[in-house]
Amino acid sequence: MPSTANRKFTSDTRLHTWFRRGVLYLSALLVLAALSPTSAAATESAAADASVISDWNTLAVTTLAGDPTKLAPETVLYLGFVQAAVYDAVVGIDGRYQPYLFHQRAPQGSSARAAAVAAAHKVLVTYSPYDQVGLDSAYTESLRQIPEGPSKTNGIAFGIAAADNLIKSRVNDGRNAPVLFTQPPAPGVWRPTSNTPMLDPWLGGVKPLLVRSATQFAPPPPPSLTSRTYTRDFAEVKAFGSKTSTVRSLDQTSVAMFFSGSAIIQFNTSLRDQMAVRHLDIVDAARMFAAVDMVSADALITVWRAKFYLGLWRPITAINLANTDGNAATIADPDWSPLVGTPAYPEYPSGYNVLTAAFSGGLDQLFGTDCLAITLISSAVPGVERHYDSGRALRADVVNARVWLGFHFRNSDIVSRNLGLRLTDWALDRYFQPTHKGWNA
Repeated sequence: MPSTANRKFTSDTRLHTWFRRGVLYLSALLVLAALSPTSAAATESAAADASVISDWNTLAVTTLAGDPTKLAPETVLYLGFVQAAVYDAVVGIDGRYQPYLFHQRAPQGSSARAAAVAAAHKVLVTYSPYDQVGLDSAYTESLRQIPEGPSKTNGIAFGIAAADNLIKSRVNDGRNAPVLFTQPPAPGVWRPTSNTPMLDPWLGGVKPLLVRSATQFAPPPPPSLTSRTYTRDFAEVKAFGSKTSTVRSLDQTSVAMFFSGSAIIQFNTSLRDQMAVRHLDIVDAARMFAAVDMVSADALITVWRAKFYLGLWRPITAINLANTDGNAATIADPDWSPLVGTPAYPEYPSGYNVLTAAFSGGLDQLFGTDCLAITLISSAVPGVERHYDSGRALRADVVNARVWLGFHFRNSDIVSRNLGLRLTDWALDRYFQPTHKGWNA
């Protein structure tokens, strides 16, 4: 694996400009939230609302995005850890849903809000200790708003126990294994398009949170370089994904740019909006964030394993070197470049599309409908929002967007979308299920 210094250097490349913009965007949201009036004398019933879930999700995304020891892909995994611990802490008090890993029952009357804060804080300081001071300050402020007493004390202890259980379960789970992408350059094989090696090549070897393995929903091999599918997709991305395309419309360019930033920021911001729109209480909010973010982590692990082992080249390489692919129908253009700089990992399958499927499919499953009022922001185009009435419409736009950016062949987007939906359905049919009766009902 690259040294810490090399990883920091990687995070400063143009590839991660969009991610840093997303961090600044979320930081601004945190500042605004901090200015909201609060009352230390608020009652426990008022303090136990779902706002604590939203606040610590915001803080988790911001903390992980700003962590100098982590690259963009792996932050999805660590966010899944945070939300898993928060979920176990909350349902261990309420009992409305089946726990994930922590099957202990909290003392009667324990504060769910204190438990959620304690669980989130413990996981974050464990995996992102660089921001210990900031996290401790947020922890103190969150707990200050909860009345003193046994309820608060028991809630804190239970949240820490849930987090410790999660952390213990992730020891030796494959994170940061010393592996590198070493396939030699050849027709069809990915190679860096800058001086950046494959980001987080170990991610595909990490133990998933929910599914049985990273191969349970493994995609089929990509089409051969001489197949009709590859030839069709090559022509499409060459025409529509070029930085100087004359066929891509202004509207298509807008859609592409909207989905060129950070998926983790985009979808978690939308989850917070869903929480407000649906008036979720603290238990249902914790369940929603855990379900979507944990499924997203497993989906990305599955995709990263395929990227690492299948190693398909990106459109920029395929088009620049088309004279080597053995396909007479593909014409090389050594000067071709995509609309936006190509990410530093193999093409097949698409990470953004599998995360979109996990997000939208998760909401479909949790709320029993595809009629979703989804509002999205973009870390790449700050200040712009897009609204979707259904997950299906969102997924269609993202499939197109990643082609129009010049990042992916269409088949890769479709395979990832379908993979993500299957994985999400399987996981949410088995986890986060309701119990017969809440313990404190």
